[in-house]
Amino acid sequence: MQDSPNHITRAATWMIGAILSFSAMAIAGREASLSLDTFEIMMYRSCVGVIVVCIAITWLGHWRAVSAERLVQHGLRNIAHFTGQNLWFYAVTVIPLAQVFALEFTSPIWVILLAPLLLGEKLTKMRGLAVLLGFIGILIVARPNPSTFNVGLAFAAACAVFFALTNIATKRLTRHESIWSILFWLTTMQLVLGIVFSGWDMDIALPDAQNLPYILVIGCAGLSAHFCITKALSLAPAAVVVPIDFGRLPFIAVLGWLIYGEAVEIWLFVGAALILAGNFLNIVSSRQQ
Repeated sequence: MQDSPNHITRAATWMIGAILSFSAMAIAGREASLSLDTFEIMMYRSCVGVIVVCIAITWLGHWRAVSAERLVQHGLRNIAHFTGQNLWFYAVTVIPLAQVFALEFTSPIWVILLAPLLLGEKLTKMRGLAVLLGFIGILIVARPNPSTFNVGLAFAAACAVFFALTNIATKRLTRHESIWSILFWLTTMQLVLGIVFSGWDMDIALPDAQNLPYILVIGCAGLSAHFCITKALSLAPAAVVVPIDFGRLPFIAVLGWLIYGEAVEIWLFVGAALILAGNFLNIVSSRQQ
């Protein structure tokens, strides 16, 4: 049963892997942006992903698990993700990492609210309370102010909507598609999108010795993050799995402070505590169903 405590615990474990992967990708993305634009970063990321996925599928003998029956659904999912990821990569270059992640975390709220409509999952009172706690926590962390508003904040907020659509589409695909099929179409379709948008101005920057390591980290971390999320979504409802990613907020805040000297305020942890409380409430209520 997908809502069983064992499945939820295993899903939470996979989401820890996603937290580590996304954090590594954010730092590598900021460093790579010094010489590459977001479309080029996405193109090279997908190129690394295609190579890794194809090697893994061949090594494990899973080509039969790659299906072409739902290309439209894969296409819509990957367009949403490609858009959200480009907005995200730009945001991590212009505003503090913790602020990017805080605004991105409106995505689980959208998932919880949209899952009943698009996935048929039940929106309980406890999950509604989890949404409220998470939203209050995000406002405390971000503390939006018109005088400090910039395009980075707008892009970070917008990427959350596209990530919510991506997660919902992923959940629907896991009902019929294998993880390997989802990852294969993720990397190949987004490689095509990356090439098209990177080359629209007929000027694609080539990786060099300085940014190549960051590209490799972005490619591998992005792939592992999607593997972990897809695996988690195959084990538990989207409204349970996605909010666990809130734990990434205090983690990236510490990394931003250690690596870039970004300020870590007490309000960040106050907001994070509310967010984590919402996560705990959501998981407990799911275990009791």
